Amino acid sequence: MEINAVNQTNTPTFYSKTQQNPLMGSALHEAFPTFQTTRGTTRKRTVYLKSQNKDSLREEEEEEEEEDDDDDERIEVKRKIVALQRIVPGGEALGVDKLFEETAGYILTLQGQIRAMRVLTSFIEGMDKQKRKLGG
Repeated sequence: MEINAVNQTNTPTFYSKTQQNPLMGSALHEAFPTFQTTRGTTRKRTVYLKSQNKDSLREEEEEEEEEDDDDDERIEVKRKIVALQRIVPGGEALGVDKLFEETAGYILTLQGQIRAMRVLTSFIEGMDKQKRKLGG
């Protein structure tokens, strides 16, 4: 224990987490955590850095998986576009935007053809029923 001459108080000669500056009287100053060298900080720092490395590796793996997923999606989209170009008449010569416009028009045309076929089918079935009624 030391006796401080400025305010006549007893102060311990060492501190575990704080330091006393003899020029500052009884004022206590905490050491900066980055400059503290205690037993085990190297191990803590190593463990921290390893965890950071694991996190960054995990992030890199996730990014690679996302890139692989993106590549798979692009391949799948290209495959579907090629299939659509084969289905739509004249689709092989069209760009993607024009292909989609032509596909929409082609779908409407097909729907109209289906309605016409249903009308014709019901008309023919109606004629068959009339023939049966008349004994034909």
